[in-house]
Amino acid sequence: MGEKAKTSGLASLLTTPLMSHSIHSLPHQLKPQTQKHMLKSHLPPLTRAFLKPLSKTMSFHHSSSNSVKSLLKGVVFDMDGTLTVPVIDFTAMYKAVLGEDQYTKIKSNSPSGIDILHHIEQWSPDKQQKAYEVIADFEQQGMDRLQIMPGAAELCGFLNSRNIRRGLITRNVKSAVDLFHERFGMSFSPALSREFRPYKPDPAPLLHICSTWEVEPHEVLMIGDSLKDDVACGKRAGAVTCLLDETGRYDSPEYANVELKPDYKVSSLAQVHSLLESNFDLTP
Repeated sequence: MGEKAKTSGLASLLTTPLMSHSIHSLPHQLKPQTQKHMLKSHLPPLTRAFLKPLSKTMSFHHSSSNSVKSLLKGVVFDMDGTLTVPVIDFTAMYKAVLGEDQYTKIKSNSPSGIDILHHIEQWSPDKQQKAYEVIADFEQQGMDRLQIMPGAAELCGFLNSRNIRRGLITRNVKSAVDLFHERFGMSFSPALSREFRPYKPDPAPLLHICSTWEVEPHEVLMIGDSLKDDVACGKRAGAVTCLLDETGRYDSPEYANVELKPDYKVSSLAQVHSLLESNFDLTP
């Protein structure tokens, strides 16, 4: 879904289901009843073709004017780069932790991005400690420059008006989440940080939120700016996913053949409001 749609290809794209789950890929952690609901959600043709527009005007495309909208009971957000303006130089951080040569090697084998925390977990305790200190320094610099993403407050206000729950999952530390809540006066519950294990892209944190809310995963939308963390977490949990791609980086050829692709793609949080109203049943 990251590729730019050509006008001649719209018809085929609009009639092709975008969910990548198969019956055999349902998360084993889910109860049989949850799996049953997830299976049912995959049977009818999906109408989730939110294509990046060919102009600057946002467009929504539907496979059928008589489509039944999916019920939405909650939205779960990533934090860094989604609710907050991206200020951490992740490339510099990865190079500082891994070294130039190792970074280049791992990057060439990871088209969706580098899971730095996964690599660190394989190291000796002493090496891990040094790596976490480097990451903590970059994260502290990010907290010092913390800014809310344009459209975030308005989107949260809209969700409040429809009584739709808001949750948060980040690989950042709890202190960063606490600062976000304090500085911007916005609340997300549950708000799961890196201290919750296992963290994204494992589906566990999203499934935990669904359990807490007592809703099915397919009734939840996961929004984030990372294919490897946010989209992967959402898809593996059985949720609907939306990729925030402000710069169009995921349109590049290196992301054309990634395994898990989002159900929707937007270039700003301001577009999510219309996406929700066009594609979901927002009945309280």
